[in-house]
Amino acid sequence: MVARAGDAAVKERHGKAGADGRGTSHPSTKAAERQVSLQQPYASDPKYKKYTQQVEKCLNAFDNVHEWADCISFLKQLLKTFQSYLQFKEIPHKLIVAKRLAQCLNPALPAGVHQRALDVYTHILSVLGTEGLKHDLPLWSSGLFPFFEYASTSVKPTLLNIYDTYYLPLQHDLRPVMKSFILALLPGLEEETGEFFDKVLGLLDRLADTVSPVFFIQNLWLVMITMPPARGSALNFLLRRLPALHAEDDITHVVGRDIGLMIRAFSAVLEDDNLLVRRSALDILLQSMRMDSAALKGTQPEDRAILMKAATSVVLRRDLSLNRRLYTWLLGPDDKSEAQTVYFRQHGLQLLSSTLKNEMFTPSEEYAESRPFKIFISLLDKWEIGSPLTEVLIYDALKAISQHMESTSIISNDVAMTASTLLEAVEPSILWKKLLHSVLYSIDDGERPEAIRLTLFLLRELPVHDDEVRSVHLPIVFAALVEKLLTHIQENNSRVTSLTVRETCVLQQEVLRNMMPEALQQRPKLSDPELQESSTSSSPLVFATTFYGLNPPTISNYRPAAPLITAVEQLLMLCQTCAKYMVQTQGSGADLKVTFSQLLSTLTRLVEVSNVSPDTSPNASRVPPSWLEDMLDCLDMENVGFPLLDHGITLIIAIHRSSRLLPSAPAHQKLAVGRMVKRLFRFLRHECAIYHVRAVDLVWTLESSTGHHCVESIIAQSLNSPNLYSLEEAFEAFGVLWRLTEDEVSPGFRLKVPMMIVLDTLRHEQPSIRRAGETWMRCSLRSYARILEPIIYDLIDPTIRRKPCRTKIKGKEVQGYIYEQAFDQRYVHHLLEVLLAIAQFGGQGFTKSARSYPINRSNHKPLAHRLETASIDPTANFLDALVEILSRFIQSEPKEQHESTTGPLNIKIQSASVDLLHAVVARGEIDYLSLEVLEPVVIGKLYFTVHFRRLDLQIKLLRILHSLISASTVHLSQSNVLRSENSVSETGPRTYTMNPLLTQTLMDGISLPHNRVMLQHWLDFVLMAIQQFQPALQGIVSPIVDCLCRQLRAFLADVLLASQPDSVVLGVATDAEFIMLLNAVERLLILGLAGQAELSQQDEDSALQEKSATESSGILGLVSNVFTVDSASSQTDDQLAPRSPGYRSLHEGIRVLFAIWINLVWTTPGSKRSEDDSLSIIYSRTRARCRRALEYLSRVHPNEVLESLVICWDRDLTLYSRDPKQAEDAAFELVDTLIASAHSAVHMMCESIVARTPGFPSGSRKYTNSNLSDGTLLKFLEQYLSRLEGPLALQVWGRFIQLARDVISNVREFRAQTYLLLRCLCVLGDKVTQTTAMEDRRIKKDLQEVFSKLLDACVTFSGRSSESASWIRRTTKESVVNGRSSPVPRGVSDQKAEDKASSSTASLPDNAKPTWGSELPLQITNFIATTVLPNLRKFLPDNDKVASACSSIVYYVVTPAVKAKSRPLDLDPVVVEIIKEMTRISAALKVWRTPVIDILYDNRVFNSNTAAATRWKPVVKALFDSDKTSFGDLLSRIASAPSANIFSNRENEMLLRSLNLRRLSFVLFTGEKNHFVTQLPNVQEKLVDILRNVPSPIVQSEVYLCIRVLLCRLSPHNLTSFWPVILTELYRIFEQIIVTVPADESEELPLILSASKCLDLLFTLQTEEFQIHQWIFVTDTVDAVYRPDNWTPHAMFDQLAETVTNIPVPEVKERSKASSGVTFPTSSALISLPSAGQSNKMRHPMLNSLRQIDSIRDLIPFFSHVSISSYESIYATAGNIDWEAVEQGVLDDMFDSR
Repeated sequence: MVARAGDAAVKERHGKAGADGRGTSHPSTKAAERQVSLQQPYASDPKYKKYTQQVEKCLNAFDNVHEWADCISFLKQLLKTFQSYLQFKEIPHKLIVAKRLAQCLNPALPAGVHQRALDVYTHILSVLGTEGLKHDLPLWSSGLFPFFEYASTSVKPTLLNIYDTYYLPLQHDLRPVMKSFILALLPGLEEETGEFFDKVLGLLDRLADTVSPVFFIQNLWLVMITMPPARGSALNFLLRRLPALHAEDDITHVVGRDIGLMIRAFSAVLEDDNLLVRRSALDILLQSMRMDSAALKGTQPEDRAILMKAATSVVLRRDLSLNRRLYTWLLGPDDKSEAQTVYFRQHGLQLLSSTLKNEMFTPSEEYAESRPFKIFISLLDKWEIGSPLTEVLIYDALKAISQHMESTSIISNDVAMTASTLLEAVEPSILWKKLLHSVLYSIDDGERPEAIRLTLFLLRELPVHDDEVRSVHLPIVFAALVEKLLTHIQENNSRVTSLTVRETCVLQQEVLRNMMPEALQQRPKLSDPELQESSTSSSPLVFATTFYGLNPPTISNYRPAAPLITAVEQLLMLCQTCAKYMVQTQGSGADLKVTFSQLLSTLTRLVEVSNVSPDTSPNASRVPPSWLEDMLDCLDMENVGFPLLDHGITLIIAIHRSSRLLPSAPAHQKLAVGRMVKRLFRFLRHECAIYHVRAVDLVWTLESSTGHHCVESIIAQSLNSPNLYSLEEAFEAFGVLWRLTEDEVSPGFRLKVPMMIVLDTLRHEQPSIRRAGETWMRCSLRSYARILEPIIYDLIDPTIRRKPCRTKIKGKEVQGYIYEQAFDQRYVHHLLEVLLAIAQFGGQGFTKSARSYPINRSNHKPLAHRLETASIDPTANFLDALVEILSRFIQSEPKEQHESTTGPLNIKIQSASVDLLHAVVARGEIDYLSLEVLEPVVIGKLYFTVHFRRLDLQIKLLRILHSLISASTVHLSQSNVLRSENSVSETGPRTYTMNPLLTQTLMDGISLPHNRVMLQHWLDFVLMAIQQFQPALQGIVSPIVDCLCRQLRAFLADVLLASQPDSVVLGVATDAEFIMLLNAVERLLILGLAGQAELSQQDEDSALQEKSATESSGILGLVSNVFTVDSASSQTDDQLAPRSPGYRSLHEGIRVLFAIWINLVWTTPGSKRSEDDSLSIIYSRTRARCRRALEYLSRVHPNEVLESLVICWDRDLTLYSRDPKQAEDAAFELVDTLIASAHSAVHMMCESIVARTPGFPSGSRKYTNSNLSDGTLLKFLEQYLSRLEGPLALQVWGRFIQLARDVISNVREFRAQTYLLLRCLCVLGDKVTQTTAMEDRRIKKDLQEVFSKLLDACVTFSGRSSESASWIRRTTKESVVNGRSSPVPRGVSDQKAEDKASSSTASLPDNAKPTWGSELPLQITNFIATTVLPNLRKFLPDNDKVASACSSIVYYVVTPAVKAKSRPLDLDPVVVEIIKEMTRISAALKVWRTPVIDILYDNRVFNSNTAAATRWKPVVKALFDSDKTSFGDLLSRIASAPSANIFSNRENEMLLRSLNLRRLSFVLFTGEKNHFVTQLPNVQEKLVDILRNVPSPIVQSEVYLCIRVLLCRLSPHNLTSFWPVILTELYRIFEQIIVTVPADESEELPLILSASKCLDLLFTLQTEEFQIHQWIFVTDTVDAVYRPDNWTPHAMFDQLAETVTNIPVPEVKERSKASSGVTFPTSSALISLPSAGQSNKMRHPMLNSLRQIDSIRDLIPFFSHVSISSYESIYATAGNIDWEAVEQGVLDDMFDSR
């Protein structure tokens, strides 16, 4: 085992690098030059020549070393050779000798080899002496320094002896190597009980004395910063050697003037992962860096913050030993708690709080944002620290938390959880003391509400769960805020409009919401008895300031009471002050209203809380005088909005319930209630529709709270207003109240007087008043039963007593009744006249409603009792009862003795009864000539009234027009029947001719805004007339539908606008208006497509199905929504011709219904608004009616409706909703709603696709919609299938596979539909493969077969397209399938296109087929990459089929794309993605392997850019992972043997070898960390071979690029055996430059740049293995910044900076940049130098941007600054490396984009 390890470590292929590799013909090193005087005497000495030959022979013997025993023999022979020529004080070939000795110290070799190697070292150093060692210090130290850490116990004494004997005598010359020497010795201090601990400690002491102890300590700080493994040992040394200092002691004489370096060293070790390291660091702080020390106080504030930040981080480890040491450091050495607190406040509090505060507000990117808060929480565990720290920091901590949680769109769970933990850990009294103090200050300030908003944030975002806070602190704060506000506003009433007052009112509400209300009933006890005794008479504000230890204000006139009663009293005074101020300023200013509204809400809540406990309920004496009067005066102002009125009345009701606020006298109480009801009635107008529901609730709440029925009389009084405008408003308000009052309230009896006033207007002689009454009936009635109940109740009054009698007239008996006593005939007549007016007004709707409503459903029980008394069956309906009552009145007569007095009135009663029955039963007639004359006159007059706003005549005109048309059609039909019976048919049957002005008149009547109040009348007429008189009025259907659709869109826009949070739109269409228009649209769409025969048959069947209680009645006895068709009607060819008017109307109607469906989805808002109740009703009822309409249309015309929905989805989905995703979900939800099953939906779509696909036999269904293509249907089908669950997908599988087979077999040439079918199949197949159905062989076979054929067709088409067009160059962004085409606003061109399409044939012509153009192949390719290949194994389980499919894709897609590119890696990203997906398919390895290898070995591969290379990384990695022979093949291409062709170009051969080496670098770069570690020996062998045998600079420069990749991709310890070779080569290169500076444009310059970049990366990474060697190249001690007097450079780069700077600059001349003629940037400005203000906290290479140099002078900035830059980066970056910049630099050097 040991032999193999030794063999591996010292094998020739690992070590034959350096100058000797090229023979000894290049021995020119600087050391040789410096000792040329020493060598001159030896040059002619034959013994020295023999000596040199012997050493060279011995070194060549290293080639035959294969195991560790051979090593010992080699070292014996080498030592013997040296001992044979002791007369020479020079070592021949010392560079190679040093390298071989370093290799023999490999840790893997046994101790015997190490001992022999050290013997040789001892001899060499004894021969060279002190002066010789000083000159060649880098050569011999590079092997000796790293070895001590790995040396065995038996070898260490020898090594320590070498250090002591040969190195320490160098004294001051050890200054450059000081840091490395310390690193070499520190492993000996790891264990205090170690055998060599004391020896190493003594050696370090003597080493410190060689230069100066201060310089030694400074290097020790550097070691602690840069070398984590050495920190423990360094701390062991410091604990023994750093003196204990007192507070006043100066530390600069010990550690030097750079205290910041020491601070950063302590910071690094305090954040080390090792617990023991942290513990030792804290021990040193306690010993030498106490909080009160002059050393710490004298440092920069930034440095102190760094130390404090690192020290406090130890609490996150939750280790008791660490915490104990930290607390001692912060609190001082005293054990007494009081002394510790004083010490901490004096020395540590300010630094600790400022450090945590800065970190809270400006967190570092290295840590989570919650880190400082967690430290704060941990420090709270120590009371002596936590209490003072909380006082000064808690407010800023909360402020920082609020900033973090508000600045990020996604709230960090970590910060939120930490904030909650912090609030639980903080002492609540301290927290609320700070918050209350800040809030009180903000209120006094008046303009800066920061503290108020912060407290609001705390209560809203971080819920309070602590019972102490909710029961003690929040009640105290609430009561104090109330009193503070009162005193603040009483000092100056104008303050009520200030910002802080408004914010404080919001805070009051939030505090009240979070606290326990019962806690306001009594105050908490104070700990001080004296304070407790005096606090009983203190006001809430004084008590709060006393409780928290703040300065209490002076408050007078306080009456002691429970805090709740005091708060209510003070809030009442606040509200009264606001009310007076509003009246004084006439309510100007929105801020004042907001503040007032919040105060009212708070007080209402508080009063409700007080009602729970009778003891704390405020009595009437507590209410300020004239409070109610002032409130009502304020609420009566016109500019007081409803929200404020709502809060005010709610408060008055709440106070009245608890303390009887309203006057007890009925008259006074009625006056107060009347003022409120009248004010509420102002908001029951149409323009305030969104407040209606809440206003009605308040009206009835007032009614129930007072106990007196005041509302009825108040409303009746308003309905008797002589002012017409006021009367209309009163009607409208009463209508809203009536409509929104539920039946349980029995509005017919509770509001009987105003109801009768309204009903009287139906026969009023003034048209305007009559119109108002009729409008009330149409829009507000809700149900005829409401008004029938009280009227019938009075008509069967028990005072109306009659008995049956038989009257003989001319011998005949007539059954009748005789009144037994007198009754109020005028009132009965009045009731009958009212009923007649109702019946005439209601028509058939009245009779239907009366017939369909049983009397026993009434909520009024006395009605049933009276019916029983009157011998009327209570189970009968209202119509039956009414007919019975009317028949009795008609038959009843007065007694003879009363005839003269009661007869005339009885006749009127009977006349009214007859008219009422006639209105229910009969119709009139008129001759045809008169009809022909009257009809145009009426139409013309109607047209006139519409445009001149003559609303009064429209109703009667519409009635008579309906009667005219009805009579005309009846007359014509009868005359045609007579003519046919008489066989008079020469001219054919006569038909009704529609007046040309009728259509326009109807459209204007419906659409004009000022005519909106009459809309229901017009719609009733249109619906009844069109249906009743078909086909006479068929021509007006389409224009009317378009008109209604426009109206619905306008209504919808208004409702959506009113739904916005800050909307000022109040007047919106009500749910009744929406339903009215939807009814009309639904009926007209059906009528537009239905045949007359079917419609007339369906009229009576469907009359009872659609009419609901909330829908208004028709006119002339017909109902507006009686047209329901339950079965699909037969469609004639002319009706369903492409784009026929009926079909076009259907499509437009579906568009509007679709828009309503997806927009009117009600979601409850976060904050309650007064208008939400009304809006929710509008949303829900309108959407429900829209759904019924769509369902009904879908039942009648299922295919046409589905196709219209697809068109809506495709073209204008984004026009319908602000959220396209929500709209799309709603679209598919609608399809599921309308179609019973997924199978039916898919079947209908498939049938539509078949009907539109050329090549299919003519289907059974006629093609109807030319605006819908099969491509759109397939896109919709794909989206629909993607939403199905597995079982549903299985149901539709058979139908879809049938469609796919039909398309494959019938379509001869490729069409876009094939690709779309493939997309659908992938979606559906993905669902099916997740079910157990794949066990069915048939399904599996169908899937494989259809998928293979579709994929083959798509791939073939894509490949052929690429041959004729360079489609692959287009970016993916130009055409991404999003499932539908973009929405385009409809305009003139669209209409022309539709008109043109309407005249086309049933199928699409070729030129009208959808064209995809050149983007289709790219879409196919993109789909293959993103969907097909990732799921290929699902769809094709057979490996042969998988391989075949992949082969086809490579042949048709990948290969043409590769051939089309001059730079192989610059393939389209989609093609690269295809190859990447194939690499995940094992069966496709042979398919993709060949093209990838061809691309990789293309000589143009590195001409691409880094972005393209990054895309290829996973592909290349997969190639070398899957094919184990690929790596060996790549290494074989880097063979060292020259070409066998004697005519080959040497330069070309070197270029090819360098390319292969770069390929190796790229392959290694594609792996993850240590991915190719098993190949490292082979890679090292090739690199060493090239360094030895290939002198070409272009090839060797690639070696250093490969080393940079190895440094990025391997753990540093894996390269341990490689360091001697790397160091030797780098040393040789830069030593050569010092001796002989290369000329401008020399071939050596690329190699020098590559080696410089390799070292630049090493300085950036600061690996542990390299740090011990870096002194050779840069000054790694503090001398890099603080250079001593008479300083001379020792590091190579420092020497190079001097050497190169002194080179004379040649004459300016044109330099040829490269043979290719391409110009590259060569300015030294490309070298990244650290700037003073640089904010970058990560190390990155300086030479990242430099690509080429033409002179060694281009590297002067690098050579000059690299030492100080390396030092500063250690100082500033805390070891953080910018890995992104490092790897990007490596990539940039690989790929030059040329």
